[in-house]
Amino acid sequence: MRKDVLTFLLFVVLAALVWYVHAMQSVRNTHVPVLIQYTGKPGAIGLKEPGLPDTVMIEVRDAGARLNAYHKNPLRLTIDLHSYIHGEKGTIHVPSDALRRSISDILQGTSKLIETSPDEIRCAYFTEKEKSVVLAFEGEVSPAAEYQITTAPTLSRSRIKLYGEDRALNAIDTVYTEHLILSDVYDTLDVRAALLAPHNTRLEADSVDLRVVTERFTERKFTVPLKIIGVPEGYHIRLFPKEVEVSVRVGISHFAQIQAEDIQAYCTYSPERTDKLDVDIHYTNPYITAAWTYPAVVEFILEQ
Repeated sequence: MRKDVLTFLLFVVLAALVWYVHAMQSVRNTHVPVLIQYTGKPGAIGLKEPGLPDTVMIEVRDAGARLNAYHKNPLRLTIDLHSYIHGEKGTIHVPSDALRRSISDILQGTSKLIETSPDEIRCAYFTEKEKSVVLAFEGEVSPAAEYQITTAPTLSRSRIKLYGEDRALNAIDTVYTEHLILSDVYDTLDVRAALLAPHNTRLEADSVDLRVVTERFTERKFTVPLKIIGVPEGYHIRLFPKEVEVSVRVGISHFAQIQAEDIQAYCTYSPERTDKLDVDIHYTNPYITAAWTYPAVVEFILEQ
């Protein structure tokens, strides 16, 4: 019984193989998509709905193996619209013979084009107003542990062209990226950020490159003299201690560029304080990203 089942299954497999070989060699018709990309359209040219089709379905005749390849790797056609646009408004019209000729050029030599759907491409166009606006990043960036952001996130371009009617453009000065949340960023991060076109407008590009640069940080310590400001005329203040230890945070690449002269520690006298003053820090070196002192509060004596 088991031998009969195995024999039957073997014949089924052989029959399937014979059928598959025959199907791959036999000539027949099938429908496959052609993906279309358009070039040569000026930025200020707008398209009326429903716009230009991004896919054309074709019926093509060839051997099964070739047709199967068309399904696995869809055909791609590029249409240059430069020669179809004349004047500020009109109709883009790719006639049937031109469309068939372009599609036939990308088919294999053994394939025969039977028909296309649609058989021509037609779309009304018009000229929009143009305005250059500021491009800005929208989102949140947080570095990984022991890293710091060295510069603000930067975009590959600072301005972008916006198209639309005057009343829509007049109220817009800035276009933002999509809201991005970038966490645990380390070293250099490059991402592609989508752009959000304001209502009733169109952008010359739908995305922009964004770069975030981080580096490891370290700490450096200095002992600096403590200054006092705001002392009333005729009085003298003694501070205890007279020096404080200041710790600064700095990127590793700029560690050697930080000096004690870049830092000032001071207290501001207030009549409301009788025995202790807070220590404040001022630093001028742009590579210092944070600073703190020990002690943070000092004692004082007011003398006349």
